[in-house]
Amino acid sequence: MLFTKMHGCGNDYIYIDGTKEKIPDHKKAELARYLSDRHFGVGGDGVIFILPSGEADFEMEMYNADGSRAEMCGNGIRCVAKYVYDKKLTGKTDLSIISAGRIKTLSLTVADSQVTKVRVNMGSPVLEAVKIPVVSPNKIVIDDPILVNGREYRISCVSMGNPHAVVITEGVAEMNLAAIGPLFENHEKFPHRINTEFVEIIDKNNIFMRVWERGSGETLACGTGCCAAAVACILNGLTFDLVTVKLLGGELAVQWDRTADIVYMTGPAVTVFEGEICNPVI
Repeated sequence: MLFTKMHGCGNDYIYIDGTKEKIPDHKKAELARYLSDRHFGVGGDGVIFILPSGEADFEMEMYNADGSRAEMCGNGIRCVAKYVYDKKLTGKTDLSIISAGRIKTLSLTVADSQVTKVRVNMGSPVLEAVKIPVVSPNKIVIDDPILVNGREYRISCVSMGNPHAVVITEGVAEMNLAAIGPLFENHEKFPHRINTEFVEIIDKNNIFMRVWERGSGETLACGTGCCAAAVACILNGLTFDLVTVKLLGGELAVQWDRTADIVYMTGPAVTVFEGEICNPVI
């Protein structure tokens, strides 16, 4: 089975061309766990299958490292766009890609016949608690208290196609995410679990973020998380509408056009290597 390892700001996934590699649906979760293992597999934050679509140019089917399904990945979808263009599956520099029933549009920057950067229309942020979902007496959750392991934090919750809780705080670089991340992920307030962004304000244009992703643990970047963090910071009056999000793996630019209620995310997509698994678990 052929695969391609790619990353967006260090958020790395294993990409499989589902138009050529026929993987039974009931085997995909097991395959994702196997391939994602950084000691016994290829190693990555998960596996993304690239499939044909009747509704968009392509479909992205995403699995976390633990084999659970995920609705959307901003870094992953940029890499899908690079994959299909660089592999000449399309000649378009404006693409539509569907993931979990939702279509995103992407604009590609190309140099020497290779995609170097992708801008994604991530759609409108969802703020209604019941739609994220988050258990709350409030219609929206902005700077609300949450008790985790005996300590009160403040969260702002946003869905960008998947659920996020943004914690705006200080000392983010020193936080022990391996200890605190799972407590947020599996907190009773989040019936579908949660991705948690720990954000420190640098200035009105820049923030620093670390992220704990449900099903994957701490990752070097999270595209939807960056969008959620930017929206949360804007709603709390802490940044301008165009924000550079600094991550352990790089930087992403996020702009919330509040007139159109559309979030745009721009960042790199990188191919690391290609390979073949001789004994895939399928």
